[in-house]
Amino acid sequence: MRFDERMRNYLSLGALFAAMFCLPVPGSEYFVYIGTYTSGKSNSKGIYVGRFNTAAPKLSQVSLAAQTGNPSFLAVDPSHRFLYAVGETPGREEGTVSAYRIARKTGKLAFLNTVSARGRGPCHLSVDKTGRNVLIANYSSGSVAVFPIRQDGSLGEASAFVQHQGHVADPKRQGGPHAHCIETSPDNRFALATDLGLDKVFVYRFDAAEGTLAPNDPPFAELSPRSGPRHLAFHPNGKFTYVINEIASTVTVFSYNARRGILSTLQTVSTLPPDFHSENSTAEIQVHPSGKFLYGSNRGHDSIAVFRIDPLKGTLHLVEYVPTQGRTPRNFSIEPTGSYLLAANQDSGNIVVFRIDPRTGKLSATGDVVEVSAPVCVTFVPAG
Repeated sequence: MRFDERMRNYLSLGALFAAMFCLPVPGSEYFVYIGTYTSGKSNSKGIYVGRFNTAAPKLSQVSLAAQTGNPSFLAVDPSHRFLYAVGETPGREEGTVSAYRIARKTGKLAFLNTVSARGRGPCHLSVDKTGRNVLIANYSSGSVAVFPIRQDGSLGEASAFVQHQGHVADPKRQGGPHAHCIETSPDNRFALATDLGLDKVFVYRFDAAEGTLAPNDPPFAELSPRSGPRHLAFHPNGKFTYVINEIASTVTVFSYNARRGILSTLQTVSTLPPDFHSENSTAEIQVHPSGKFLYGSNRGHDSIAVFRIDPLKGTLHLVEYVPTQGRTPRNFSIEPTGSYLLAANQDSGNIVVFRIDPRTGKLSATGDVVEVSAPVCVTFVPAG
């Protein structure tokens, strides 16, 4: 066998080994897009982009990718060609959703168009598995909507809109419906939307071809009063769903019936140590690509709670609490190989890089800290 053939085989086996054990592939480089708040005391001007290489590891070359107002949450289509951002307009104005084309070599964003979010305070969006639709949650008005993606990546007007209705457990903190997250199921047949105000996870039958939402039977799963469900994450095996509860500072584990779209409660655990009694609210939740670990952020305790996932039951067992080296960790993202976690501390204006132990799931700071004003979302895209 020739030397160049041996080297190609060696590299292919190395990549396979890295994928199996969640190790970085040498030279894996990503664009890291950062959504921010641009209002208030923030000095941010919009969406920022940096580069992250797993061989370093270091977040570098951070610069403005697109100037826009309050792009607090971002989502990328499956082809990594387009990026979508909410625009949280202040007051009682309707928010917006904007579309951008990604320059694969530079990471710069080319503006395509903006449409109304059909509600106030859009706070979360996702792209369905086919890349045909953007789904959005409007927090302030408590609604969800679907927007078709045109061939050029721009957005059409809403193809579906649902206004949440219902009673609240805590009028002071919850006050009414507050949709906070919407994600499609692994098979793309359902869309699940958490509503912080109603203590419910709504389940919709989702038609990607038509971009429509229809209530499932049953139409929702209920959480304990004053839970405040915020974000959710599916296990890679599709059998379990995890919901982080902002008000109660807990994570609720559900078994998920993929055929019928039904959630059944299995467990609820705290994200806080038992001796912590100050104010706290949770924010982000993610399952490790290996399916072995779960991570959730605490704002107040200013930490990431790390849990081990039982491979058969899907239940959680505490591993550790790790300080995020900043204030108010609004969001974090796990690098696609599962080797690093980037935590965005909103109020201290920094992004901190952590290494993930593939055996235990524990986090250790790499020492890399990057200043970005009011960061609230971090998204990885393979660099071209």
